Amino acid sequence: MSDPSRPVIRGIVPRPAPPDLVIQRIDRQSAPLPYALNQSPDPRPLPLPDPQGMSCQRVALRLRARAASAATPAGRHFVFTPQTSPLRAVASLAHRRPAWQPASRAALQMRLHASSATATEPAAAALSKADVVDVLKERGLLDACTNEDELRKACAEGSLSVYCGFDPTADSLHLGNLLGIVVLAWFQRCGHTPVALLGGATGRVGDPSGKSAERPVLDDDTINANTAGIKAILERVLANGAADADTDVPPAVVMNNLDWFGSMGFLEFLREVGKYARVGTMMAKDSVKTRLDSEQGMSFTEFSYQLLQGYDFCHLFKEHDVRVQVGGSDQWGNITAGTDLIRRLADKEGAWGVTFPLLLKADGRKFGKSEDGAVWLSPERLSPYKFYQYMLQSTDADVVRFMRMLTFVPLAEIEAIEASMSADGYVPNTAQKRLAEEVTRFVHGKEGLEQALKATEGLKPGADTVLDAATLEALAGDIPTAELARDEVVGKTVVDVMAATGLQKSKGEAKRMIKGGGARLNNVKVENEEATIGEEDVIEGRVLLLAAGKKNKLLVRVM
Repeated sequence: MSDPSRPVIRGIVPRPAPPDLVIQRIDRQSAPLPYALNQSPDPRPLPLPDPQGMSCQRVALRLRARAASAATPAGRHFVFTPQTSPLRAVASLAHRRPAWQPASRAALQMRLHASSATATEPAAAALSKADVVDVLKERGLLDACTNEDELRKACAEGSLSVYCGFDPTADSLHLGNLLGIVVLAWFQRCGHTPVALLGGATGRVGDPSGKSAERPVLDDDTINANTAGIKAILERVLANGAADADTDVPPAVVMNNLDWFGSMGFLEFLREVGKYARVGTMMAKDSVKTRLDSEQGMSFTEFSYQLLQGYDFCHLFKEHDVRVQVGGSDQWGNITAGTDLIRRLADKEGAWGVTFPLLLKADGRKFGKSEDGAVWLSPERLSPYKFYQYMLQSTDADVVRFMRMLTFVPLAEIEAIEASMSADGYVPNTAQKRLAEEVTRFVHGKEGLEQALKATEGLKPGADTVLDAATLEALAGDIPTAELARDEVVGKTVVDVMAATGLQKSKGEAKRMIKGGGARLNNVKVENEEATIGEEDVIEGRVLLLAAGKKNKLLVRVM
């Protein structure tokens, strides 16, 4: 057994191996680094002499021969070690992805992918099949691309790192932000590394895109708290998406642009970055022209935002080999500012921008807004139950399109659901239920979905579902809630408690409700006007649920 703490490199080479085969690593300065090839049948790995820069335990090298004569079922294990410097891997820290090429005419095409010691070959095979550009197009998630043909070619050649930025304007993301996470997750399922970038620095400036007035300036404590809240959401949702994938996928990475902007002074930024920006190009951006034509105008702070976001892309490109930036269609100007800055500052090509359309309802209104405001992704802001209910209210005109854009349900299955909606015997809201389940699972995980389904079943009119305390307490912000001391509940009649909590205006009203068969305690019908509440009726010693009629429910917290 090799030491798992020492990174090793394994692979298979066809037999017989070409005698002149030389394997080279081409680094970002195009300097070839020779590797020794051991063609011994002994498969024991040779440890790298210097593990510095590695971010995974093993790296698998897969070779595919272009010439049929080079391909053979038989293979020979080989291992190789760098002679001059360690290999830098991608994996969990999103380091540079090495590019490889064979120097001989054997024309072996090589693909390097980072993995942990538990990575499986079926997962690696699946990652190489899907064309993410096609996937995004088919699902209505591709609005524009800086160079679609080049991006396709780069995706086919190997794994890319792809990022999307999220500014901390609030302590939670909302449903409109979910599309960015979905697009990152699709890149991840196609074998690429998703990078979610927190705007700890840019959030202190404010993006003017799509805004008619300047954003209010938040203090540092608020921005830091918002950043922490958004980071937790990104990590949770991306982990949920990875867990639901059919195969192992590259781990997601979350970064904060304050890490590189925090130590950069204004003069340094002007000298190192500003001199590469062209004011004419910046002025031509739609977001700038719109604001300059308005009464409010645009501050220099907002005008500089596109340069900050552009430098984010440039920094990630140079330091972490992040090659693609994705964002909403309103981010096109900021994204192209980044690709332009990379060409000028890094003097390199190979960076692409991709935008996705904004999520709109059939009537043109933004999807993700409710009567109470934004539909938040944080369970502290909006319970999984309430989130599920919002998705459940999607119209027939919207539900199929939302399912394509917001879920990972196969397109063939979505088409079957769409066909069933116009068929005889279709049960209304079947498609909406599937949409709500898929999106709630992605955002809140399996436990959040179970909680939402249990609460939905328990709170529907006339339900007799038995609920647990955790599910009930999660509903505290969604249904009327009252708090009573234990001696005001235990031993008291249901009539007394219904009147004390205000669920019924008087004891007389409560008695009439019981007599009419409309009163329930924990979803159990109250048959007797003199029925009392016992200790066993207080679920887990904390809560109980009262109902007066089919829809009028009240959560009682027992203190």
